[in-house]
Amino acid sequence: MGRAYQNRKESMAKTSDANARVYSKYSRKIYVSAKSGGTDPDANLELRSLLDEAKRSQVPAHVIKKAIDKAEGGTGEDFSVARYEGYGPGNCMVIVDCLSDNPNRTFGDVRLCFTKTDCTIGTQGTVMHMFDHCAIFVFQNEDEDAVLEVLLEADVDVTDIESDGSSITVFAPHTEFHKAKHALQDAFEDINFEVSEIQFVPQTTVDINDEEVIARFDKFIDMLDELEDVQNVFHNALIQR
Repeated sequence: MGRAYQNRKESMAKTSDANARVYSKYSRKIYVSAKSGGTDPDANLELRSLLDEAKRSQVPAHVIKKAIDKAEGGTGEDFSVARYEGYGPGNCMVIVDCLSDNPNRTFGDVRLCFTKTDCTIGTQGTVMHMFDHCAIFVFQNEDEDAVLEVLLEADVDVTDIESDGSSITVFAPHTEFHKAKHALQDAFEDINFEVSEIQFVPQTTVDINDEEVIARFDKFIDMLDELEDVQNVFHNALIQR
């Protein structure tokens, strides 16, 4: 899985947000995490990871503070997690993760993205079984054996680990995210994660090289990306431009 992921990531189409949408989406995730798990990042490990991720994405400090203050004050909306699955352009498999304060509205908005681009939204489990739910870490390190030893000593269930000579990529089940991250941070004080996140990694990929299908794929992703409720889009398309 690891090698295939590394080979894919250069050519897989990426979603790209305008800064305002990035800030809004992080603000919502931080608010939900802080409200449900507390505003202290030392006690709320999910919040701590979100804050690290937001800082890497250059989310301004005032945006982060406002979201935490809002959660601390007990005011604001109630958000719930919503996940939708289906088939996108070129018959690629798609998972759309959302945070919504109005699930009916969110479903309608996401469904419109599918129907407007001649795609098919499915029921729960339609494509989920074709993705691995993984914790993924990428960081600079040359000693693959030392990294693996640290993780095994911390009783982390490592799915895969690989090295390109200068950086290491670690895969683990999504449930091992915090344990793995803390083990790496404790063992390597100066570690700087290039990637530290939970993703749905496709088990297989589909090549898309037809110009019309690529254009439809881009429109599909852009439409989803513009929805404030949408937090992440995962797919198995390899776009051949």
